[in-house]
Amino acid sequence: MRGDEAGALAVLELLAEDAPPGRYEALLTDARAAGADDATLDGLTRALELARSVQARATRSRQREAALTALVDTAHDLTSPYDIDGLLRLITRRARRLLGFDMAWLSLSRPDGSAYVRTSEGETTAFNVGLELGTGRGLGSIAQARRSPVWTPDYLTDPTIAHAPGIDAVVEAEGLHAIIAVPLRRGDSTLGALYGSDRAVRQFSPDEIGIMLSLADLAAVAIEKARLLEQTRDQVTELEAFGSRTHTALTRVRHLWECHARLAGLVLDGAGLPTLARATADALDGVLQVRDPGGRPLTATGELPGLDEEAVTKGALQALTLRRPARLPGELWLAPVLAGAEDLGVLLLSASAPLTDEDVRLLQLAAQSVACLMLIQRGTAAAEGPVHDELLADLLDRPHSVDLHLLERTRRLGIDLDRPHVVVVARPEGGELGKAVAWATSYAYRMGGLKGVRRGCIVLVLPGSDASAAAHRASGELSPLLGHAVSTGAAGPTTGPGDVARTYAEAVRCLDALTALDGVGGTASLQELGFLGLLLSADHDVESYITRTIGPVLEYDTGRPAELTRTLEAYFASGASPTHAAEALHVHPNTVSRRLERIAELLGPDWQKPARALEIQMALRLRRTRTVLHDRRTAADRSDASPYTAPYEAP
Repeated sequence: MRGDEAGALAVLELLAEDAPPGRYEALLTDARAAGADDATLDGLTRALELARSVQARATRSRQREAALTALVDTAHDLTSPYDIDGLLRLITRRARRLLGFDMAWLSLSRPDGSAYVRTSEGETTAFNVGLELGTGRGLGSIAQARRSPVWTPDYLTDPTIAHAPGIDAVVEAEGLHAIIAVPLRRGDSTLGALYGSDRAVRQFSPDEIGIMLSLADLAAVAIEKARLLEQTRDQVTELEAFGSRTHTALTRVRHLWECHARLAGLVLDGAGLPTLARATADALDGVLQVRDPGGRPLTATGELPGLDEEAVTKGALQALTLRRPARLPGELWLAPVLAGAEDLGVLLLSASAPLTDEDVRLLQLAAQSVACLMLIQRGTAAAEGPVHDELLADLLDRPHSVDLHLLERTRRLGIDLDRPHVVVVARPEGGELGKAVAWATSYAYRMGGLKGVRRGCIVLVLPGSDASAAAHRASGELSPLLGHAVSTGAAGPTTGPGDVARTYAEAVRCLDALTALDGVGGTASLQELGFLGLLLSADHDVESYITRTIGPVLEYDTGRPAELTRTLEAYFASGASPTHAAEALHVHPNTVSRRLERIAELLGPDWQKPARALEIQMALRLRRTRTVLHDRRTAADRSDASPYTAPYEAP
């Protein structure tokens, strides 16, 4: 075998073994040492050059194969679901490892054309992420404008690039030289740019540029997919929230409808205002108060302490003006009760929690239900008005002819005259009797009593035992309605149907006494008139007068020596002098002082005021006089029954 053939065979063996470069150089050195001629050495040198070329192609092929394999793996990874930030971090990490870059980063474009660095890998400073790239400057802007890769072996010294101070500062701080930028192409637009860089001056091979461009195209698809997925998730979340809100709204509307149906049912079933107020308060979880147009409570489901009445008045005016509920501080709400243009009052709600829009709507519907109930009651009262008038006329005109038929008539109207009732006689001083009669019809119906008209006055027979309180309540409602004071007399309570006429006569006398005493526009009852009421009463009930005036003192002395009563008598008899009273009682003045303190506790701190003192003295004198008369009558009865007294015999 010739020398050149042997050398070529040796080169092929080394190539087949994938020997390192040093083995090739050793083969040429050995041939020279063996004294090979020039032709043999030339042939061996040519063979080695061809071997190195084949080896380089094989290396590039393996690198390309490895790069393609890594690119396929990257494409597979990009198909997995990621959030945008996670996906961008994966792309920059793959770009850096795939091509062995010292640093890789990715920028995204805004609709206005500007761009910013979204994520970075391999940086040593904090300047890169979030860096504003502007428009028309840097490799990324050029790559997006050309829609093709752009690179430079040394960025800072390349005069063909439009530099920007911010970008240059980051490149200088990171020590970067070679930089490549490829556009993230998506259809006819670009999403941003993908960058790779080295901290040394170098040229990028076509294979590296092609792989970088392929990675950027895959990244653009993945980014678009991630954005669509994120938008879809946001839409699904929004739809879920919308569905939840819709379900909640439907539930509230269903609850609103059920509550409104329940309130309407109560009105149609003939429930009273307290029942309707309680149902509304339960539905709204609060305390409800119903007020008339004058601001006076008609019914309430609980206490409302600490109300700012001035704020309530202003809020009521606002609610009536706007014709819808108004809110006051402290979760307090006002809803107008309206019938067309007529003001029937307001609902005052103290809620335990903030009201929703549906709750406010329910409050408004409750106000409508209350308005309907008031109109129904007014219509019922107007329809039954003549029946009430006739019944009261029979009770007043024929007090001694109360029969079972009359009692049956009262019971059919829901009135039990066997229970205590009071009689209130109201005289409108302004002459507006018609308006007062209309009010009295509704008021009597609401209170469960009777109403009539006598001598230009309103006559009310109302259940209860406190005539004075009934007179004040009636006057308190009627006076604001008429716009001026109403004179009111009251008496009672009655003891039965046959007692109504007598009680009415006493109420009239109280009203006449009020007029005679120049008390027009006030209220008067037998209790308020004191001993004058005793004189005006039909039965002159001395016992009741004494009990009302000094009853607590008499009750205290029961079972004890009548010390407080005797002290009172001695005190007034001595001209309100404790010292003289002590002398009359033969006790120490301190004893009298202690007894007077106890009397003040029993009768109240104003017992020594002139008007009250006169009442007390009158009661003491009536009691003493009654006791003397009783003792005399008892003594006379004993004298008449004495066994030593001869019986009278006719001659």
